[in-house]
Amino acid sequence: MPTFALLPTRSVIALSGEEASTFLNGLITANVEDVDQGTPAYGALLTPQGKILFDFFIQRDNERYLVDCSAGQKLDLIKRLTFYKLRAKVDITDLSDTMGVAAGWDGAELPGLAYADPRSDGAGLRTMAALDDLKGLEDAGAEAYETHRIALGLADSDRDIGSGELFPHEANFDQVGGVHFTKGCYVGQEVVSRMRHKAKVRKRIVIARGETGSLASGSEITTDGKVSGTVLSTQGTEGLALIRLDRLEDAYANAGDISAGDARLTFRKPEWATFDMPEAPN
Repeated sequence: MPTFALLPTRSVIALSGEEASTFLNGLITANVEDVDQGTPAYGALLTPQGKILFDFFIQRDNERYLVDCSAGQKLDLIKRLTFYKLRAKVDITDLSDTMGVAAGWDGAELPGLAYADPRSDGAGLRTMAALDDLKGLEDAGAEAYETHRIALGLADSDRDIGSGELFPHEANFDQVGGVHFTKGCYVGQEVVSRMRHKAKVRKRIVIARGETGSLASGSEITTDGKVSGTVLSTQGTEGLALIRLDRLEDAYANAGDISAGDARLTFRKPEWATFDMPEAPN
């Protein structure tokens, strides 16, 4: 059955002007030259030290670029883009009063500038559309969307990634097409490039399940008594977690305790993920 969810925690901003494409391409992890109507990109603006400040979706709308970003981070994103703009011929416009964001899956069709979520084939569609057009959707609600994305292992800007906390590889950007590794320079590129060539990324966001107890966001994950990660967003007994894979491997080898608060945890990697992850013994 087609399912629709309005995403009030998301906002839309626009970048236009004759230098908008060049300006964005020199800043963010995605290749803006590949973005066209119907061909979106997922990417981020990083700190010079390579950590994610803001993640977002970009879609082209005729001569402008529309950006689907966290509503809570929107003003800071606009401020940071303005800081980098200098004399570039780029206009940055907040469209929150006229446009909104929605998601749809299981065969849903969406109004506005709809596109397939580029992170995962199972994610379905997203759209940036006029608020009046979104009013006609039968909203399944925030819980339905949270259940959908967590089951797919897709991180949320606010609840999972944050700002200035994670490197792109830790948030699986290398797995979901969030980093273009062969385009020109952008802010934080050198750090991302070094991480790409490391033998193994130590920490990853993976799917966690509370087998017993209560799975609570923000709980420290301990393996063999060592703090090894954090529970991120949760929905019922499932959630996402940032976990040190080496300590998880040690805990499996030692048949050690893996818990967060009173919850005993198991983990799995998303179906789209290609990174190596320790497997629990049978």
